[in-house]
Amino acid sequence: MLRQFFPPILHPPPPRATSLLAQIPFTSTADPKWSPSYSSPYSFVQILSSAAKSFSLSTGQQTHSSILKLGLISNVFISTALLDLYSKCCRFSEAQKLFDEMPQRNSVTWNALIYSHSQSPNPTHALKSFKEMILLGFSLTPFSISSVLVASSHIGDLRTGEMVHCVGVKHGVCSNLVVGTSLVDVYSRCCDVCSARKVFDGMGERNVITWTSLVTGYALDQRPQEAMSLFREMKIQGVQMNRVTYNSLLTSFTVFEDLGHGKQVHCLVIKEGLDSDPFISVTLVTMYSKCGSLEDFVNLYPDILIHDQVSCNSIIAGFSHLGNDTEVLRRFLHMRRESMEVDFFTFASVLRAIGVFSSLQDGKQTHALILKSGHMSNVCVQNGLVSMYARCGVIDDSEKVFSSMEEPNIVSWNSLLSGCAQHGYCIEALRLFEQMRTIRIKPNSTTFLSVLSACSHAGLVDKGLEYFNLMRQCDSSIVARLEHYTCMVDLLGRAGYLDEAEAFINTIPMKPDLKVYRALLSACKVHGNLEMAKRAARRAFEICPSDPSAFVLLSSVLAGDECWESACGLRGLMAGKGVKKEPAWSLVDERVSVM
Repeated sequence: MLRQFFPPILHPPPPRATSLLAQIPFTSTADPKWSPSYSSPYSFVQILSSAAKSFSLSTGQQTHSSILKLGLISNVFISTALLDLYSKCCRFSEAQKLFDEMPQRNSVTWNALIYSHSQSPNPTHALKSFKEMILLGFSLTPFSISSVLVASSHIGDLRTGEMVHCVGVKHGVCSNLVVGTSLVDVYSRCCDVCSARKVFDGMGERNVITWTSLVTGYALDQRPQEAMSLFREMKIQGVQMNRVTYNSLLTSFTVFEDLGHGKQVHCLVIKEGLDSDPFISVTLVTMYSKCGSLEDFVNLYPDILIHDQVSCNSIIAGFSHLGNDTEVLRRFLHMRRESMEVDFFTFASVLRAIGVFSSLQDGKQTHALILKSGHMSNVCVQNGLVSMYARCGVIDDSEKVFSSMEEPNIVSWNSLLSGCAQHGYCIEALRLFEQMRTIRIKPNSTTFLSVLSACSHAGLVDKGLEYFNLMRQCDSSIVARLEHYTCMVDLLGRAGYLDEAEAFINTIPMKPDLKVYRALLSACKVHGNLEMAKRAARRAFEICPSDPSAFVLLSSVLAGDECWESACGLRGLMAGKGVKKEPAWSLVDERVSVM
């Protein structure tokens, strides 16, 4: 987000810098005074500043040569201007080398180096330089603090961000707009939205970047309601939204319930004339696919004007989210035939679609292509492979990929654990969970859902109750969702504890949905409890009067109790209301080569 403070890296022709350079009389001596003559340090600083603003590396290098020839490289102002030029042109190794060779340095020089590292592929160097700058006694400025906060944001280091925040408070620079915005950004990107909001509320001055940083924080933390509320507050305050604001807000809508808000924001995008923006259009396509709106997705994606890697990846990911694996593979093959570069994002989307439809042969071909293209070391691709093999039921191959990972994250563990639970490897799933606890991998709500599902399928009631209580007690950040309560109803019901399952439903803090009563009905069918089945069916019909599953399950319980007339009457009522059970279907593997 803080890249908005700095212009994008472009390489336009640098007429201003070149014209100044051409007028310099390159002599063997130079006036050391700060006069406006073209051979003075002041003139070189002007040229280098102009070259940095226009990102003209060639002009900067020519000027650097002239500075060396004239013996002015020891001038701290010229060296700092050179350092800034190399930083802006992304020549980070040259910037570090220049800094190391400087005989004199000041706070501005250190700031330029820290900023350089914060924009580099390895922003941890910015943290080291910042620490060294403090130890050497150089005075800190708002630019020093904001640059190192940018580095903390890029690497997602919340602890360092908090320490820098303390340093900023100590030096009295946190009231600065840029520092405040940097703090909001680092807390937001590290998913500490509460701290981001505290900093935001304490700021006396804010700009659109500050507001957008907090919107991004809510989006990353999957809190679309708060993101939408903040967006409305922006409108009331008269803050002019930009494309980054809309882009961040749209990314917060990821489920069907968010579709209404997504369409509202889409209307505002059209009103602002931003619907033709390539970044906005790609985000809209992604939003509609994640919200499950096939119609809007199909209507919108042909309007994407630029067909590059990003747009193609978004379309592939969209079809993957919508469960159309055939279209995913077709688009993937089109990218390859067009010699378009595929990246880890492409492979992650393809593997997800293959896993959903358990197309193992396509998965193996894709795995071979990943090895061939050199993307195997990417953690997102590795997680995709673990999940794909697990969903296809090939747990051994899933474990092999998992074991080859240097640093598996929580997604890696959840993918393998979920696959074990889904395919009957319940004891293996529990072993994995205990291993996570032993090595102090923090589980999340998805982890507990998989573990509870494994306990349910294995009939391990005591273990399931133990893990459910552990989830509610061990970490206040994990809130039991309705899916967890449904799993517990299923666990108790499968084991024959029907009274306990019904009593448990009455303790659920939120309104039970259809799945809860389906789980109870299914248990009543297995254990032949007609009276409880009637009560559960009555509640299910209150939620959805035309639910075919409730009709079929209750009819089966009646038939099992030899209430043939009642079962037949229920089937007749079902037909009279036009309620039809969706027939089961089998998938025939339609082979598509992805190699």
